[in-house]
Amino acid sequence: MRGMRSDYDPNLKVDWSVIKQIWPYLLEYKYRVCLALSCLIAAKIASITMPFILKEVVDNLDVQLENTELSLVVVPMGLLLAYGFIRLCNVLLGEVRDTIFGRVTERAMRRIGLRVFEHLHALDLKFHLSRRTGGLSRDIERGTNGISFLMRFLIFNIIPTFLELFLVMGILWQQYRFEFALIVFVSVITYIWFSKTTTDWRTQFIREANSADNRSNTRTIDSLLNFETVKYFTNENYEARLYDQDLDKWEQAKRKNRLTLFALNGGQALIISISLTTTLILAAHEVSQGRMSLGDFVLVNAFMMQIFMPLNFLGFVYREIKGSMINIEQMFSLLKRKPEVADKPSAPELLLEKGKIEFKDVCFGYEQDRTILNKLSFTLMPGERIALVGSSGAGKSTIAKLIFRFYDATEGEILIDNQNVQNVTQNSLRSAIGVVPQDTVLFNTSLIENVRYGRPDANDDEVKQAIKLAHLQRFIESLPRGYETQVGERGLKLSGGEKQRVAIARTILKNPSILVFDEATSSLDSVSENAVMKAIEEVSQGKSSVVIAHRLSTVVNADRILVLEQGKVVEQGNHHSLLAEDGRYAQLWAMQLSENK
Repeated sequence: MRGMRSDYDPNLKVDWSVIKQIWPYLLEYKYRVCLALSCLIAAKIASITMPFILKEVVDNLDVQLENTELSLVVVPMGLLLAYGFIRLCNVLLGEVRDTIFGRVTERAMRRIGLRVFEHLHALDLKFHLSRRTGGLSRDIERGTNGISFLMRFLIFNIIPTFLELFLVMGILWQQYRFEFALIVFVSVITYIWFSKTTTDWRTQFIREANSADNRSNTRTIDSLLNFETVKYFTNENYEARLYDQDLDKWEQAKRKNRLTLFALNGGQALIISISLTTTLILAAHEVSQGRMSLGDFVLVNAFMMQIFMPLNFLGFVYREIKGSMINIEQMFSLLKRKPEVADKPSAPELLLEKGKIEFKDVCFGYEQDRTILNKLSFTLMPGERIALVGSSGAGKSTIAKLIFRFYDATEGEILIDNQNVQNVTQNSLRSAIGVVPQDTVLFNTSLIENVRYGRPDANDDEVKQAIKLAHLQRFIESLPRGYETQVGERGLKLSGGEKQRVAIARTILKNPSILVFDEATSSLDSVSENAVMKAIEEVSQGKSSVVIAHRLSTVVNADRILVLEQGKVVEQGNHHSLLAEDGRYAQLWAMQLSENK
């Protein structure tokens, strides 16, 4: 079924090594990190101090109550003010810490998001033809958000909480009976073991929920992008049913997630309640035996609350960190993917002189058991315009993809001015080639900006000149908003001929030395075809150009026509010489003439 494949393995372990990949982004602002950690330490010292002040307040009041009448009790204002001040400092230091560290997390999210974006554009065409855009965008979104959560809570919650635990256990052991520290220690170990075991078990349900969310989002985008197709076949109910099936899987996964979360929270609450109750019973017994004061009882209670509140939060943090790690690992898995087409180390730039292209015994197939090009050889001379014709599957569009190096030939060589395209940088190669594809996809912005995409630093006059050369100016001037007309998503507001002329204008603006027209008129009507062909002929004057054509009438003026069959050149020559040979080209010409009658 479309879009139903899942990238999530429920049994896959969380890859904690991704933290190593995040660490360098922390070091970019190491002084900010150190300052934030200083605020953290100061806040923890304040947090440890508060129970001692509270103990002194209670003991002070208790002594006065024992020795005087209630009406004569003097409230220890200095201690209470000190308690309030330290509590305020504890909160403010936490806010300052978060504010300082916020810049670190935001910059890391920006850097990593940009890195993923650039890497996706560096991946080969094969990856992008099989990707699921909706699920991919959600992986990136969840991954960058997960990085923010992981960086903040790992540094400012997990590590400080354990530090505070050890300090409190040391204080309880030193000043009171060792049983207090023992209860805390056993409780913490039990709590951590239970939280980790249960959370690891729940991880599979988080992955299932993410996978279902990806599928439903992919389904939505896929269906909306193909809105017209849905309408053509009146398949609204079918699409809704498929979408509801994905939502049902998401609902089931979220239900399992929610129920297991209840079990986790309930178990954690039970451990905390037993520990807190046991400690208070022991403390109350000590007070009744005269070995502890009421202030000591309050101090022990405050310490236990102070420990278990962050410990309870630690359970939440661990759950969320596990979830964040799952999201981050999915995003980082994209970075681990290596492009099949890559520049060689220290590859030089293409030195373009005349624009001569040579195919020497080139073999290629999209699959190992299916050969598309079989020992193909031909030469495009500088400034020559050749046409590639033949039946469907003969390899015409594949040649264009190999010239542009969307794929690498499995055998043979493709040379441009005697330089193997696999030995030069892809950027320099593609900068020298202009492509007008069969199906031009535009960005959802204005007409002038879509043309400017051919060379983003071009000024308005240069863009308008390219529009004029592409015979697009009259059409634009007829529009109410002219150059600022919005073309809609993927250019759906324009006709096929109008989009093709925008593509030609882009190519004119780019001003490449080599041109490739990949069936640029195959889906156009006669009027649009004539206008586009006129623009193509004008643009390709004096440039090396390859025209891939389905309609033979569009290539009769080519300098040379190559007829392809089963990945080989079976005939070549100009239109008249090929007709005189009465071979394969003549057969194709006769077939198209009869179809047009």
